[in-house]
Amino acid sequence: MPRSTTVSSHSLVGESQQTVSIRRLIEKASRNRIPVLLLGESGTGKEVVARAIYESNPQGQFIPIDCGSLVGNLMESELFGHVKGSFSGATETKKGLVELADGGTAFFDEIGDLPLEMQVKLLRLIQESEFRPVGSLQWRKVDLRIIAATHRDLKAEVAAGRFRLDLYYRLNVFSLRLPPLRERKADIPLLVRHFLNLCQAQGLPEVTVTDEMLKTLQTHDWPGNVREPKHCIERLTAMNSEGALQIADLPTALQYAQSASTLEQFSAALEADDTQAAGEFRLSPPAPVFSISESERRTITRALAASSGERGRAARMLGIGRTTLYRKMKQYGME
Repeated sequence: MPRSTTVSSHSLVGESQQTVSIRRLIEKASRNRIPVLLLGESGTGKEVVARAIYESNPQGQFIPIDCGSLVGNLMESELFGHVKGSFSGATETKKGLVELADGGTAFFDEIGDLPLEMQVKLLRLIQESEFRPVGSLQWRKVDLRIIAATHRDLKAEVAAGRFRLDLYYRLNVFSLRLPPLRERKADIPLLVRHFLNLCQAQGLPEVTVTDEMLKTLQTHDWPGNVREPKHCIERLTAMNSEGALQIADLPTALQYAQSASTLEQFSAALEADDTQAAGEFRLSPPAPVFSISESERRTITRALAASSGERGRAARMLGIGRTTLYRKMKQYGME
């Protein structure tokens, strides 16, 4: 398996064409301090990219701001700070996240969740490089780089009146769309190795991944994107004591998807086989009442019959290795 070169939790891992393109854009974005807007589904690594932009040309601190967690009357105070006595409970002057980011980078994660009244204040921060703490009469200047991210369609949010058009244009100076993991599956082997390295660095046991399991991980669409396989590998590593991760260790949903993928592969291989190699054998569509495992078992039975019981030939017809065929025959009690 390809090996990840680092164990940093903020590494942008992968060598697919999409990942290479993102690295190139990160390098371009790091050359200046104009606003950057990161777009993409949840779990695609928007904070990873934001930190990579910052770390490519680090200045000051990197301050993450989760807009989805800013709630109620304390929202403005969290962002811009407050002066002593400005409201009940304000027993001392406090700096906000924006002031902490002065000289560095403020990362506004899930910017689409920011209420309209706070969007106005953020717009002034971007345009004038200034803010006013709660209870203060004086504006304070700051020098910071703003990176914003969202999984929402901000154009649709603008059309619905939930996001200010002027703020959208101010943020959308340099935009970068992150592809979902299903569109860059070539990165999965490196991601798996990277997550295994992280687990080992955290004191979890060292484990390996079989080629069959890696292939299964690559066929899955991972709706949770990079975050989902990371959690999957962490769970599997923590629970494993055998030294090698097997198909049977996977969550049920992934095992089902693997069986469905294998059956589809079998069907395609048999349909593509020529008459001379397989006789008159052709795979009929499985009846809808059959389970995935039953359909797979029947497919293997037919392949063995067409190959006169020659397992090596049956495996070639099915497009799998002998070891995989033997394992499945044992699984279905066909030995």
